[in-house]
This record gives sequence, C-alpha cells and structure tokens, in this order.
Amino acid sequence: MYRSLFLAAVLLAAAPSWAQTVTFGASTQLTGPVANTGRYYKDAYEFAVERINAAGGVKVGAKQEKLALKILDNQSDVNLSVRQYVQLLSQDKVDFLLGGFASNFILADSSISEKNQVPMVQGGGASDQIYSRGYKYVFGTLAPASDYFGSTIEAMARLDPKPGTVALLYADDSFDVAVAKGTRALLEKAGFKTVVDERYSSNASDFSSLLSRIKSGNVDVVLMACHETEGLNFIRQAKSLNVNPKLYSLTVGVPSADFRQALGRDANGASGMTAWLPSPTFKDQWFGDAEQFAKAWKARFGYEPDYHAAAGVAAVEAFVKAIEAAGSTDHGKVRDALAKVDFESLYGHIKFDQNGQINLPQTMIQIQNDKVVPIFAGGEFVGKLQYPLPSWDKR
Repeated sequence: MYRSLFLAAVLLAAAPSWAQTVTFGASTQLTGPVANTGRYYKDAYEFAVERINAAGGVKVGAKQEKLALKILDNQSDVNLSVRQYVQLLSQDKVDFLLGGFASNFILADSSISEKNQVPMVQGGGASDQIYSRGYKYVFGTLAPASDYFGSTIEAMARLDPKPGTVALLYADDSFDVAVAKGTRALLEKAGFKTVVDERYSSNASDFSSLLSRIKSGNVDVVLMACHETEGLNFIRQAKSLNVNPKLYSLTVGVPSADFRQALGRDANGASGMTAWLPSPTFKDQWFGDAEQFAKAWKARFGYEPDYHAAAGVAAVEAFVKAIEAAGSTDHGKVRDALAKVDFESLYGHIKFDQNGQINLPQTMIQIQNDKVVPIFAGGEFVGKLQYPLPSWDKR
C-alpha cells in the first residue's frame, strides 16, 4: 500500500505542470453569406494556438499551461452569435473570448463580454462605434474604420491631374457607416468635390442605378465602403454597364486571393487598403516573420492569408502576453494587462489605445497583373498607381 501511494506521488510530481489549459471561446461565420471571411478567424485562432503550444504554451505564474479553443459557427446570424457567446461563458466555461468577423457582430457580441467582465480581443470589427461606448473589456486589432480611406485620399491629392469628382458609396451596417463618416471629413479637408454620397442596403446585389448615376455624372473616383460580395457585384456590373471611373477603391476584399480568383482579369485596377502585408520586416517570436508566416499559412490551409488572418493571430498573441504579464487568468488582472501590452508581432506593433482599439496605418494597394501591389504608405508613393484606369477590355 505504501509502495502504491509512493508511486502515485511520484507520478503526480512527474506529471507535466501544464495539464491545465487556458481556453478561448469564439463564435464566427463558418457558414452563411460571410463565411468566406469568417474562416480566416477560425484558421487564425487554430494556427496561433498550435504554434504557441508547440513553443511551450503560456506561462501563468510559475505554471506552464496549454491553450485550448472552443469555436462555434454562428451561421452569419448576429442573434445566434450573441446566444453562442452566452453559451461559451455559461455552459462551456471558457476563460477568455475571441471575436468573429464584422463590426455589427462585434458590437452585439462584445456586450456579452462587457456584461460578464470577461476580456474579449477581436480582429474582425473596426467600426469606431465599438469603442465609443466606454467599454473596458473589449480590445481590437483592426485600425479605426473612419480612417480606412486615409492613405487613398492622400494619394489622390498627389495625383496630377488631381481627380475632380468623387462618389462615396457605403452600406448601412456599422462598419461602412463609420467609414463613410470619416471619409466624408477627409474628402472635404483635402478639397475634393463629392457628387454622389449614397447609402445602400447591406448585402445589396443590384448596383445598376448607382452605376448609372456615376456614368452620367462622369465621376472620376469611386470610394466604396463594402464587404466582399457587394464589391464583387459592383465590379461585375460596372463592367457589364461599361462604367469606367479613373480610379475606384474598396474597403474589403481587394487584398485577398479569393477576390482575384472570383474576378479573374477584371480584378486588375481595383484599389483598396490593408494594414498588413507579408513583409519580412514584421518579426514574431512564434512564426519568425510575416513572410514566413504567410508561407506556413498557405501550406497549412491551402490559401493565402490577408490582414484578417494576421489580425486574428495577433489577438491570440495579445492574450498570451497579457496573461504572462498578469501572472494569472483572473479576468480583471488580464484586462488591465491587455491595456498595457506593447510588443512586436507578425502583424505589426501591438499597443491598444485608451479605448481598446489599435491604430495601424493603412497602405493603399492596387491589383496589377493579378498581384497585390503596395502603392502609397507613410505619406509617400511606394509603387506606381495605374491611373487613369484603362477600359475594361484592356485590363
């Protein structure tokens, strides 16, 4: 008996100290209309957890613990997403929360985080409205929506000849409304004349009337705050109606390989923006650098990452840094540590503003010869913008 007790004690002493886990919960869009972008977050969270666990996990005080994930499919339904976050906390008993995609989801989901005082770090919502409510428990790795077109408008002001007229189009969700509000002010400050300022319904598929106004008004530049499906529909219809502005830029979709694949040669000429490109200058203790990360991601998932992927990975890394700094998984202590994190990642410099949002500069990009080309960053041109755009049959 004594021998059995002794052996049991030895086995307990020899057991790995990270038998415990720190569990993250998330609800994201794995099916439904925005699943194409929602998958970035599931894959990002899984990839980050795999790499961090392979490197030893997270140090919680004197203990080394593994990370675990509980991811639910909200089927692109906001109401279901909210219910799932309640489930993650009340039934699944996860320790911390990660976010899904899209600002209207994060606006609703983060209320569950705040009500229960459980930290959420999310990389899928950029609307300024998320951070204007005085919440203390939501943090985000996307830059403010209100400044998404900042680099584009800077570049437009440097063009010779300078564009004369602009159309501003935006959907009626919180992200696009925030983009439009900020863009309106930026255009006015830069001295541009906005001749079309139009709001359309989210998930709209028919843009023919807007395109007719753009064509009849001989608009030089179209700035469109949209999600990927809306942008694809707009471009396809622009070609079919032979609407050919000198420049057009979209907030979402342009950096992704899916966008280029969906449009083929018609994607050439499309401009957009991104807070992240797979540059080797972005270093990371778990992935090496952003270029290595992009190659590893492609090998792991079979498609190229864009800024959504990098923002999702950064969300997990921010939690790890905060937990280690707090030396605890106590929600309040980790929340306070998140407010102070300051580190370099494959996504860039991670340091949250007082409202919980990160502020990374956007790079204007354009698709040229089927590739994403950086055009304008840091107040200067870093590539040659194709302007004015050639006719559709010459792209």
